[in-house]
Amino acid sequence: METAKPGIKQRGDDCLELLRALPKEELIRIIADDAKNWLAHDGLWFQAVESLAGMETAIQADTLAWEKFTVIEAKRIMGRLGMAPGGGLKALGECLKHRFYARLNTQKFELLNEKKAVFHMLDCRVQTARKKKGLPDFPCRSVGIVEYSGFASAVDPRIGTRCLACPPDKHPAEYWCGWEFTIANQDE
Repeated sequence: METAKPGIKQRGDDCLELLRALPKEELIRIIADDAKNWLAHDGLWFQAVESLAGMETAIQADTLAWEKFTVIEAKRIMGRLGMAPGGGLKALGECLKHRFYARLNTQKFELLNEKKAVFHMLDCRVQTARKKKGLPDFPCRSVGIVEYSGFASAVDPRIGTRCLACPPDKHPAEYWCGWEFTIANQDE
């Protein structure tokens, strides 16, 4: 396989070919690193908006971005997994395993029955970093409501989402945020 020469422009397809040739372990490292890079960019973008316009405006901008991104992410995951919308809570649980956050954070999804599930973010990279720096919890509840409800609805429009706890709310020591997902009728 020909390698890129300095100053020679490569097409995206060429880069994909390079990835196809790598061993599985290297691909896993790349995926984890890409997730970290994505989160670093997200955080730096947020901090830039916060420094220019304040926390309230930064959260509003973040909410608008997540409103669109979470649907894009859900649809791409479903496409990769060969899922059609409407798969219920089991499909949601599977899709949550494939989010960028799932590669960075420790999370738990429990299907309680066919109509109810709960999701907990046990370890959140953003919140843990803030805690190490002595900073207060990042107040992500309003963004999380948009993010998780939009993601769940993209997987199945029948899924309702309720926040159990998310900063700035008080939360149990065992998780940073918790979400309840319900579906009215599996047969509709």
